Amino acid sequence: MRVEIWADLVCPWCYLGKRRFEKALAGFEHAADVEVVHRSFQLDPTAPPTAEHQVEQLAAKYGMSIEEMRAQQVRLEGLATEEGLEYHLEGSLSGNTADAHRLVHLGKERGLQDAVVERFYRAQFTEHRSLFDHDSLVALAAEAGLDPEEARRTLEQGTYADDVAADVREAQELGANGVPFFVVADRYGVSGAQPVELFSEALTRAWDETHAPDPA
Repeated sequence: MRVEIWADLVCPWCYLGKRRFEKALAGFEHAADVEVVHRSFQLDPTAPPTAEHQVEQLAAKYGMSIEEMRAQQVRLEGLATEEGLEYHLEGSLSGNTADAHRLVHLGKERGLQDAVVERFYRAQFTEHRSLFDHDSLVALAAEAGLDPEEARRTLEQGTYADDVAADVREAQELGANGVPFFVVADRYGVSGAQPVELFSEALTRAWDETHAPDPA
């Protein structure tokens, strides 16, 4: 059974949703038979390629004051702690994630997709390392297990750009206006960083329906 996860690498709710889903999957009887595929999404495809401070960018986008946005970030940090994550959102950077997503596709080709996604999330939300310049991306990709020279060639040659665009189009066709967005067994869509129990229910229901015995 396949689970597809559309997410953007600068979305704190996406990392939170990933961890909650993983907790549900860990308790799922058939977890060994579940394939997880990470798909690309860009919350702001027009974002500049260079890094900017995220709090100012988000406050302007949502018409909030810096103080209001910071209060929201503090709340998110608390939710992350509950899931075993360490968020340091004050001073975090944002920018265009297209290049980072292309390396996630490279990771899929090399059997390291989850490791790449996890490394990028930790860099973004815990370590304040940039996902928006090639040198930093190559270093992070290498830390996730990818060959650094291949990662650099991927970035310089524009490899997987069409795959990223195709993921974004498919999300739009599915009606996903935001992320994280989970599709379980091509049957159930789960939008947002839902509670673990909801993910567990979706996994069980999809499995039961796709593995029901044929009627006599």
